[in-house]
Amino acid sequence: MTDVVHDIDDTDRELIALLRDDARLPVATLARRLRVARGTVLNRLRKLEASGVIAGYTLRLKPAAEGHRIRAWMGIAVEGNTTAAVLKALRGEPAVQTLHSTNGRWDFVAELRADTLEAFDRALGRIRAIDGIAATETSILLSTHKV
Repeated sequence: MTDVVHDIDDTDRELIALLRDDARLPVATLARRLRVARGTVLNRLRKLEASGVIAGYTLRLKPAAEGHRIRAWMGIAVEGNTTAAVLKALRGEPAVQTLHSTNGRWDFVAELRADTLEAFDRALGRIRAIDGIAATETSILLSTHKV
């Protein structure tokens, strides 16, 4: 894989935007919307995939279709030298869907998911009880807006 991010032009950006909106658009539709030939779209897709700019295709579910209806972000501050142990414990927590190390106020930001408020409350309790966690702050996600 090569790094050709600097070679992306406006047409590539438009193509990426169209695919972000609907990754299943047919090549003919992409070509028509970009006002280029189908072969151009295919070549650009191959280039973007080969270079790693497009790492893959996925699907998005409506939040109501997902089993885990309660989602939240949790900022986590770690005490002293306990980062490795806290990270290991967080990786084993079923409610933690994603985990990001950050700079600034929080050492980690975790996305949490649960089916019910009661399950969410239990998950918060388990996470807050992990040795080495100094503080947390949790915000429940109420709605998601497309970027």
